[in-house]
Amino acid sequence: MKKIFFFLIFVSTFNPLHADLKDQIILNLKKTNNLSFNFIQTINDKDEKGNCIIEYQKKIFCSYDNYLKKIIVSNGKALVIKNQTNNQYYFYPLSKTPLDLILDKNFLINQIQNMEGRMINDKYYNFSLKKNNNKINIFFDKKNSNLIGWQTEDIFQNLAITFISDVKINQKISKKIFDLPKIN
Repeated sequence: MKKIFFFLIFVSTFNPLHADLKDQIILNLKKTNNLSFNFIQTINDKDEKGNCIIEYQKKIFCSYDNYLKKIIVSNGKALVIKNQTNNQYYFYPLSKTPLDLILDKNFLINQIQNMEGRMINDKYYNFSLKKNNNKINIFFDKKNSNLIGWQTEDIFQNLAITFISDVKINQKISKKIFDLPKIN
């Protein structure tokens, strides 16, 4: 009787479509060296737009289309936020930010392999990741298994939702964009 009960639980929780989708997400991540995309980031009901380039492992360059002309750059160790109109700089160790996990392809693959995701609105597949007091919800498109965004808390503990679009994978990029800006 216990064997039959266990089998029924396994059958009811195991969804082969989800397993195929999860495998495809992992395969896509393994094949991806870099991503270029546009984004909309919402923090406290305020939207900011721009574009980013991520290069695995742990590099990012983002340019915001806002009045401060903000850029974010990580060389894999440090994260710099620069407001270009007023020349303000903010330096952070990358390891103290949620981006440290989002930019770590090996961490993402390992976590996804060892957890179950969940379908949202029959459109998105979501994984909730936790490490070092960082909690990240990462989302993939059900149709093509590509990354479409993430939800984190920013350094001020505000909910930050990032939606990405127009994703291009494995483009030729200049490595110089990941050099940290010099302080003037």
